[in-house]
Amino acid sequence: MEYNILFEGSRSVTIELVNSSCYYTEEQYDVFVNNDLVLEKQNLNVISLYNLLPDMEYNIEIRFKNETVNVSYHTLKEYVTLNVLKFGAKGDGITDDTPFIQAAINACPKNGRVYIPEGTYSVCPLFLKSNITIELAKNAHLLGNTDRKNYPVLPGMTLLTDESDDFNLGSWEGNPLDTFASIITGIEVENVNIVGQGIIDGNAQNSDWWVNPRQKRIAWRPRGVFLVRCKNISFQGVTVTNTPSWNLHPYFSEDIHFIDMKLISPKDSPNTDGCDPESCKNVDIIGVHFSVGDDCIAIKSGKIYMGRKYKQPSENFNIRNCSMNFGHGAVVLGSEMAGGIKDINVSNCIFNETDRGLRIKTRRGRGKDAIIDGITFENIRMNNVLTPLVINMFYFCDPDGKTEYVWSKEKLPVDDRTPYLGEFNFKNITCTNVNVAAGAFYGLPEQPIKKITLENIDFKYNPNPQAGVPAMMTGLDPMKNCGLIFYNVGEVNIKNVTLDNNLENEIESTNVGCINRE
Repeated sequence: MEYNILFEGSRSVTIELVNSSCYYTEEQYDVFVNNDLVLEKQNLNVISLYNLLPDMEYNIEIRFKNETVNVSYHTLKEYVTLNVLKFGAKGDGITDDTPFIQAAINACPKNGRVYIPEGTYSVCPLFLKSNITIELAKNAHLLGNTDRKNYPVLPGMTLLTDESDDFNLGSWEGNPLDTFASIITGIEVENVNIVGQGIIDGNAQNSDWWVNPRQKRIAWRPRGVFLVRCKNISFQGVTVTNTPSWNLHPYFSEDIHFIDMKLISPKDSPNTDGCDPESCKNVDIIGVHFSVGDDCIAIKSGKIYMGRKYKQPSENFNIRNCSMNFGHGAVVLGSEMAGGIKDINVSNCIFNETDRGLRIKTRRGRGKDAIIDGITFENIRMNNVLTPLVINMFYFCDPDGKTEYVWSKEKLPVDDRTPYLGEFNFKNITCTNVNVAAGAFYGLPEQPIKKITLENIDFKYNPNPQAGVPAMMTGLDPMKNCGLIFYNVGEVNIKNVTLDNNLENEIESTNVGCINRE
């Protein structure tokens, strides 16, 4: 069996087993490091090993019943370790440990490690520094302060000294707005690793962050992690939980890696998206377990102002070997994507009890740069997903979302406000307990979706289906047990696709250029 090394550190490593299974291996295995058993009866495609020593050679054996995967790994060098306890942190859950941990971060030299040992550390936002590693040990718990008055505000826009432009820091749902700093905040930093088996806990359930969540109070709610114009940032192993809003929000950043993490918030918590990369490129989300209160992954590129000004798409994403549970959508593109989204590859993932699997949200008004193209979903297992595949160009968000301009089914002029959807490929997908519809694809009459390809997909329906609307758009009635709906699509290719509910009309089409079915 082949493998990839996803993360290389001075004291940890993450290995991905390359196979055709989704998230889990087909059989269990044990892991030996230099002949010592360190992990027993494992069944995940992505595993991390900790408590290694810097600049050392390790022989790692992943032993299945009839096969052993041998991995040779030499840990990276490390300049120094700074223990936050020596800087005055107490880890007692009572003391405000923010200044002590921040001092350790600020003092850490290049290629050094800030070590946070077991304990509960009450903190306000911590700000990252370039060229360091921060390790949260097992049972290390960063616990967010519950008083918003103790959180710094990141201004949305600040006028440059020469008044030639604005400087953007804060962001809220695609707009440059004042936002509280997050528990982990990185601003224009690079070469940073946040690793370990510890927890970053926003503690929102014990504060007022989730009370009247759509109301701005001083500033908009913080995330769990916010990265602004950062480069080469890796998160490995850590859990992020109970965040005031989105768990992870990389923003105008590149070479970002979220590896073998857990993102967990209550199902009813407001806007607790798992990971929302915005105007980012070269992003890996691999081996991550999601159980959140909103979309698991929502890829964005700004609302109209930011998209048109910077024209920075989100591009070149690898989403692989992830487990996505209970969110509104598993992998969502939009709706704030006026800068475009392209080259997104999703594979070997499990979508469990999400409202939708793939969910694309856009509408008139997002603009001519709001181009989504080169989207591939392959080798996906979905269970009890209400509607597995949804593309919606009539999404009724924003104050003007229910205006006639957005909902009209008439053919309107193509202009600077008209978004574009290109090619979408779905292959080797199994969907069980479908409720509402197998797929719903709604393009604009003036700008149809260019091309949709469905290959080797099996849709099995829930015997007691739950009715609902497949897409959030005006004029759509609840439905259940429906097949594939195509509305304003240029080309549809269907090969080896089965639906088990004995529909009289498995395919409903309106204004479709051609449907090729094998």
